[in-house]
Amino acid sequence: MTRLGGSWQNWSRSASVVPTRVERPRTPEGVQRAVQAAQAQNLPVKAVGAGHSFTGIAVAPGVLLDLSDMQGLVRADAVTGRATFLAGTRLHRVPGLLAPFGLAMENLGDIDRQSISGAISTGTHGTGARFGGLATQVVGAVLITADGEFLRVSTDENAELLPAIALGLGALGILVEVTLQCVPAFVVHAVDEPAPLEDVLATLGDRVQAFDHFEFYWFPHTEVALTKSQERMPESTRRHPLPPLGRWIDETLLSNTVYRAVCATARAVPRITPPFNRLAVQLTGDREYTDRSHTVFTQRRAVRFREMEYALPAENVVPAFRAVRELIARRGWRIEFPIEVRFAAADDVWLSTAYGRATGYIAVHRYWRVDPTAYFNAVEEIMLEHGGRPHWGKLHTLDAERLRERHPRFDDFLAVRDRLDPERRFDNRHLRRVLGA
Repeated sequence: MTRLGGSWQNWSRSASVVPTRVERPRTPEGVQRAVQAAQAQNLPVKAVGAGHSFTGIAVAPGVLLDLSDMQGLVRADAVTGRATFLAGTRLHRVPGLLAPFGLAMENLGDIDRQSISGAISTGTHGTGARFGGLATQVVGAVLITADGEFLRVSTDENAELLPAIALGLGALGILVEVTLQCVPAFVVHAVDEPAPLEDVLATLGDRVQAFDHFEFYWFPHTEVALTKSQERMPESTRRHPLPPLGRWIDETLLSNTVYRAVCATARAVPRITPPFNRLAVQLTGDREYTDRSHTVFTQRRAVRFREMEYALPAENVVPAFRAVRELIARRGWRIEFPIEVRFAAADDVWLSTAYGRATGYIAVHRYWRVDPTAYFNAVEEIMLEHGGRPHWGKLHTLDAERLRERHPRFDDFLAVRDRLDPERRFDNRHLRRVLGA
């Protein structure tokens, strides 16, 4: 999140606002007072975390609640594995907070800069056919409702609301605490290696089932997939982390510093993109290591970009991917960012993109200074033809009418919204588009 003068911008610079005022509460009670004040003044109110959503979901035209000062562990129980965090806690701080209890989050996405509340509220996920998104780890939450009251939701209290609250889009209240079901700390053995793209596509189902976590990246204009295969191991397993120099070369020098320069140059000289992509797959993505789970799951991303991601029935991933590949070739586009393919288990969180079905994700990106509209719109049509549901925190064009067709519990969620926020205190333009008035 960046504030320039009196304005707020998200990380990707795709959304901004000049709020009526900004408040930085330090406690749940501070959030309660802020919501009550907004209600008295008839102002809308929204909470923001790290600003990592690509959409306008966190845009706060009225009162912006910056939860950056609400970070930390509230309580943890090594026996039950449950841990409660203040809502603004950044994901990259969670491993250190859980370490004294011998716990870890069951799965993570590949970026850990988000706040815990923002990550669950937009459907952030990692990869692994037997593991759900972050919202599936939520077993409790405390939020401030539109009338300024505390609402406690857990598997034991107001449990019927949990499937809505766990992925609530910021539309149901302001989260102040989040309780996660954690697991005993573990390490991950990882093998990153390039493979012929056609071989990966032909054996994709087997690869996804063979490993705890599998994903691949494809740089357009190449015939190579960069695969990432990972197996979970007991915490006592001897670690063999990446050498610091090798990791710095791969993740800082090549993947960020050099890559940023190439993306900037490609805006003016698009023809450099194909040869650079071919060079990139020769220089990166070939390593084996064993390390703590969060170290393996996450990566540092310093090159600013914009992203669209769709969730598909797992069996539709290969035909949809092939269609995107053919689209890029047919249009003659020079695409500088790789396409990412990941997987997740079916779940029962109402607005989850994996609700009720084993899911594969296809994500496309563009450098933030490049207009992604033509590329994203064309890819989106392919995703919709293959049963896709858009990621709630990433760019897409769907409105409430079209989203209702793709989410079986959409109207159930709206009923909870009507109950908890009948006057739309937590509304903004983006939510009116995706949820309706």
